[in-house]
Amino acid sequence: MKNTVILVTNNGMGKADETLQLILFDKYLDLLQKNNDLPAAICFYTNGVKLVCEGSLVIEQLRNLESNGVRLIICSTCLNYFELTEKLQVGIIGGMGDIIEAQTKADKVITL
Repeated sequence: MKNTVILVTNNGMGKADETLQLILFDKYLDLLQKNNDLPAAICFYTNGVKLVCEGSLVIEQLRNLESNGVRLIICSTCLNYFELTEKLQVGIIGGMGDIIEAQTKADKVITL
C-alpha cells in the first residue's frame, strides 16, 4: 500500500444509507490503521470532503493517519461548493491538479 492512493468520493463508504456509509468508513479506517502498510495518500472530493470537516465522526482517525505520514488531499473546489472551507479539520487543501499528481505517481489507485 506504500505507493497506493485512496479516493474518497462519498460521505462514507459505498452507496447506501448515510449512517451505514459512515459505519463502514469508520471500520475501514480502523482496520487500515492497524495495518502497518499505510497508503501514500487519501484524496477527498465531492461529498467525501465532508469527512474531513467539523462534525465528522472520523476526524481523529484521519488525524492519526496524517500523523503517520499519509497525505490527506482535500479538493478546494468541493470545499468551496459545500461552503466548508472554514470547517476543515484535517488534511491539506489542494486542487484537482494535486489529486491528479497523486494518482499518476501511485502504483495503485483505489476508489471507495
